[in-house]
Amino acid sequence: MLVTNHVLSGAFVGRAASGPVSAFVAGVASHFALDAVPHWGDGRPIREVMHIAVPDGLLGLTAMAGVTAATEPSARLRVLAGMAGAAFPDLDKPADRFLGFSPFPRRWDAFHQAVQHESAGRMPQEVLVGLAQVALLAALARRRPSGQGLPGRTSPVS
Repeated sequence: MLVTNHVLSGAFVGRAASGPVSAFVAGVASHFALDAVPHWGDGRPIREVMHIAVPDGLLGLTAMAGVTAATEPSARLRVLAGMAGAAFPDLDKPADRFLGFSPFPRRWDAFHQAVQHESAGRMPQEVLVGLAQVALLAALARRRPSGQGLPGRTSPVS
């Protein structure tokens, strides 16, 4: 799955979380849940898909910045933590490529690999899912007046 889609999903997780720590943890959990859903991937080593991984990583970072900036202040830290948690498990790929090893224990990496449900023909699905998430996040940003959190939550008064 593209890291950008993990990041965007993490934004939703962060909106629903009660705080930044729970948002990060739930973001990590969402990463593995999404990896179990059929998605794009072809099982090649990262060095062979750098032409996709680099633009995707940069787009994911841009999405994190844009979503963070567009999120109301009362939810901003939670949303950022959710996105960071959702991207966190994929740090194994750049670490392996540039440092020659994964920063995670072998059991973590084995689990991460075991949950994957990849197919090389699913890139159109990845793009559509990403666009749908962007549209929904944009609608949420427009719907809530600045400074208001999720419905039912109170925002600090400045």
